[in-house]
Amino acid sequence: MWLIRNKDKSALTDEELITAYRLKNDKQAVGILFNRYGHLVFGVCMKYLKDPDESKDAVMQIFEKLHTDLRKHEVQKFSYWVHRVAQNFCLMQLRSSQAAKNRADKYVQDEKNFADDTEHNLQKKAHEREYELQLLEEAVGTLNEEQRICIELFYLKEKCYNEISELTGFDFNRVKSYIQNGKRNLKIYMEKKNHVQQ
Repeated sequence: MWLIRNKDKSALTDEELITAYRLKNDKQAVGILFNRYGHLVFGVCMKYLKDPDESKDAVMQIFEKLHTDLRKHEVQKFSYWVHRVAQNFCLMQLRSSQAAKNRADKYVQDEKNFADDTEHNLQKKAHEREYELQLLEEAVGTLNEEQRICIELFYLKEKCYNEISELTGFDFNRVKSYIQNGKRNLKIYMEKKNHVQQ
């Protein structure tokens, strides 16, 4: 009895199967449509996706989706309709794959740019620092002897005014004056040189 009923169902037209599914929630009707058009849908998917495994997955997803879509849409000619559904599904897959690829490519490019920028900035800063140190060394060489001695003791040896006074024999006020004037002269020299460099 079941075999006869099954045979009768497989003899139904596409439209009759869709009606049976809608009215009685007959999932077997969708199964028969799958048997009739699965190869057609697979062919469409292969045309777009170019991969057998992806295409098989797509066929299963499309027919799963039909359970909902057949209730929502008026279908006149199922073969044309399912062909268009398969096309749309594949195009959406390709778009989302492309979008994901674009996002991944952008992320990789951003990371590369960041690494390049960081490396470039580090090199630039190291170069600038080296230049500044060379310039400072030059500038110290232009100071008069008293200013140079006091500046070197204060900044390089980290001595305080009193210690510099004891080491050099200059009184406290002279030490302070030599350091302040020395700093000013260094600044003037370096600004002048940096301006020429730019």
